[in-house]
Amino acid sequence: MQLDLKQIVTAFMILFAVIDIIGNIPIIIDLRKKVGHIQSGKASIIAGIIMIIFLFVGKSLLSLIGIDVNSFAVAGALVIFFIALEMVLGITLYKEDEHSSVTASVFPLAFPLMAGPGTLTTLLSLRAEFAIENIIVAVISNVLVIFLVLKTSAKIERLIGTNGINIIRKIFGVILLAIAVKLFAHNIKALLA
Repeated sequence: MQLDLKQIVTAFMILFAVIDIIGNIPIIIDLRKKVGHIQSGKASIIAGIIMIIFLFVGKSLLSLIGIDVNSFAVAGALVIFFIALEMVLGITLYKEDEHSSVTASVFPLAFPLMAGPGTLTTLLSLRAEFAIENIIVAVISNVLVIFLVLKTSAKIERLIGTNGINIIRKIFGVILLAIAVKLFAHNIKALLA
């Protein structure tokens, strides 16, 4: 097992930007108002389990349907690109149905809000470039951040304010755009070679 701090930090930042837990604070607060209570620990653990399982099974699932990791990574780069556009431009290209049930900690919070299509696509894209143990450390680190943010979402909102959250979203959006371009360029070369 070879842990690489640079890979861990890069994978952490990419996942942090895609999960966009800070940008999702308004959604979390709205959900909390609708259902009364969110089980922060349960939501975080379930999101982490979904991500780690997909990290291991996702590649086999793809090969079962005849898709290689580079093709999936190119598709993932496009998904990340559109997520980043949403963040930077403040538009919504894809809208989830709203749910207000007692299972809000699992659905829609853990899945698809945190461990959604963008995150799962990103995990396989990362797997094409980084060592799996470094990605796992990055996932676990993100799960801890998700837990802390869920636990303190009301305080964070008061501290940062709506404008602060919007600024953070736009900064991470630009970072994601750059990451999407890099992932696309790297994997398209592998496909065309």
